[in-house]
Order: sequence, then structure tokens, then C-alpha cells
Amino acid sequence: MLCMPGLGQGHNQKKDTHTLDFNVILPKGGHLLTSRDHNRYLTNQKIRSTTILSIRKQGQAVMAADGQVTVENTIMKQKAKKLRFMYNDQVLVGFAGATADAFALFEKLEGKLEKFNGNLPRASVELAKDWRTDKILRRLEALLLAMDKEHTLILSGNGDVIEPDEEVAAIGSGGPYALAAAKALLAHTDLDPESMALESMKIAASICLYTNEEFEIKTLPAPKKSM
Repeated sequence: MLCMPGLGQGHNQKKDTHTLDFNVILPKGGHLLTSRDHNRYLTNQKIRSTTILSIRKQGQAVMAADGQVTVENTIMKQKAKKLRFMYNDQVLVGFAGATADAFALFEKLEGKLEKFNGNLPRASVELAKDWRTDKILRRLEALLLAMDKEHTLILSGNGDVIEPDEEVAAIGSGGPYALAAAKALLAHTDLDPESMALESMKIAASICLYTNEEFEIKTLPAPKKSM
């Protein structure tokens, strides 16, 4: 026998079934979520934006991102744009984490690139220093993956600026899956970087709940050969 909350077996009290409502209990806290609380609830939840992957091969540099934005267990957007060109299209940046925080960091990084004439390592180090020490910036929750024609860097709010040893890098909840797939494809296939990024993102999307197949892939212009 199926017992409704508050109506045990042998309970003789009649209750108008039209007044029964099945309230949703929040994952953390145990209080009831009413329609009045809905906007405040969404505001207080972490927004996950994932997965970002970068690949270098034979002088080409490619970055790929999925389009899903998730608030707790709800998909809020499926075609988000998480990649941005900066400094006259010479730098390509993607983010994973809280969306509003990431856009604030995009603006800060763009300002640093302008200040240091497109020098990505210098701009990244200066941003990481500000990110770690500034009382406003240090509250921002995101990871950035940035690349130019020579460097690939991962930036975090802990003050880290990491340049991976290999030609692939990834961030976000689906990052480890995309990274593993890209490493295997790089070592054992002749795919071009764009196709490699696409196949790697497909594998990540098939595993990670927070990654979909609305992919965005951007390519940096190849560096000009000196005469």
C-alpha cells in the first residue's frame, strides 16, 4: 500500500485531495521550496559551465567548448558561448565555473593583455596575482584556459598559472575525459586538431552529466613563417 506523507495506514481523517501538494525539498537545508523562493534559490546555487579543451598540432591551435550551463541538477542553458578571442584575435580564452565570475575575469585578462602588449604569460601572472590578493576578485569561482600561438595556460583563483607539458589541456567537470581522449587521438591517429577536438568532446559529453553536444570550436590563426 502506498502511504502519502501524513496519511498513514488506518488514518480515518478525510482530506481534500485537491489541497495535497508535493513540495520539493532542497538538497541542502531540508526546508520547502515555494514559488516565492525560486529566484532566490537559483541565485544562491553554483552555476557550472564545462567542458573546455585545447589542442596543438603541427602549428595549429584549437579550442573547443560545450554549451551546457547547469544550476544544481537543472539544465538552464544548452548553447552558452564559453570561448572568446582577445587582443586582435591573437589570444583565445575559455572558462569553466560560475558564468558571471568568468566574464568578470575575461574583462580583467583583456585589460592585462592590452597593458602588456599581448604577452599572455605576463598578463596571466599579473591577473593571477590580482585574483589571489584582491578582496573582490578572490571570491570569483572559475577556471580559465588561455592560449596564443606559443603558450597554453591554465589560470586559477589560487594564484596558479600552469603551462601543461603536453600539447593538450582541459578544464571543467568533463575536462579529464576530454583530455584523456585527446591524448589518445593525438598519439594514435592522424586526425587534424579540429577533428580531434570534436571527437574528444563527443567522448566527454557521453560521460559527463554537465557536458552536452552543442560544441563550439575555434582556431587561432597559424603563426606567420619568417622569411
